[in-house]
Amino acid sequence: MKKWKIGFILMFAAFMLTACGTGANDEGEDNAEQNGGNNEGITINFGVTPWTSTVPPTKVAKLILEDMGYTVNETKADAGGVYTGLARGDLDVFMDAWLPDMHANYMEKYGDKLEDTAVSYKEGELGWVIPTYVEGIDSVEDIKGKEDLFGGKMYGIEEGAGMTVTSREMIDKLGLDLEYVASSEGGMLAQAQRLMEKEEPVLFLGWRPHPMFVNYDLKVLESPDDYFQTSEVHVITNKELKDDAAEAYEFLSKWKMDVGDIEEMIVKIDEGQDPEAVAQEWIDNHKEQVKEMKGK
Repeated sequence: MKKWKIGFILMFAAFMLTACGTGANDEGEDNAEQNGGNNEGITINFGVTPWTSTVPPTKVAKLILEDMGYTVNETKADAGGVYTGLARGDLDVFMDAWLPDMHANYMEKYGDKLEDTAVSYKEGELGWVIPTYVEGIDSVEDIKGKEDLFGGKMYGIEEGAGMTVTSREMIDKLGLDLEYVASSEGGMLAQAQRLMEKEEPVLFLGWRPHPMFVNYDLKVLESPDDYFQTSEVHVITNKELKDDAAEAYEFLSKWKMDVGDIEEMIVKIDEGQDPEAVAQEWIDNHKEQVKEMKGK
């Protein structure tokens, strides 16, 4: 008799575990329905690249979604890891997709599993930059024969990055006598800063939004053959988010932020302010915009 009772209890426990499910999104969806639309129990996973431009919009969206009742997690990865995670369903949202060009290879590979959800801003300018005090050079082609002005060096970011691949291709096809010095974003900017403090010519990679455009007077050189084009920065989600977290998806589909606001936020974070405090300040100062994005 005791064995029968124990067996029944174990069978009942197994049934309850199966009924409750193991997936965070499935559990959250059931809870949302039971609670009349309450989003408690639904977890949304953000992919976060190491770029400074990714942090402000991610933190703002995180705080707003948490206010809407969601649980929000952040997973740090490079761009390839983020897109792979979105395609597999491990990640739900990426706030910093540069389209149509810089991330075209990822969209081509994974696009059928992703949702191009919103345009955050259209001023995603990027390319080779120089200080404005360097005169007589307005395009990449103007560098030809003047490479010594920059010490024969072009400072860039890590190997494998889209801008690095494109830059190496430009140097080769244009026959520029330049050494591409690959480094981290911080390493590149530290070297550029050292030279700019002495008002020496320096050639390096730049993109907006970034505090470099707040801290220094820079110009983006015209790029031949459209190697670098102004990109739009998009919000990308996985295909399941629309069904698993409908209210969150609707909010993200109305997402927008001014590129200048993002640059100012990056500066504050770089100065040591807490990223979530900076994000909350933006939310407090843009209440009407937040209401509009939330559809209220």
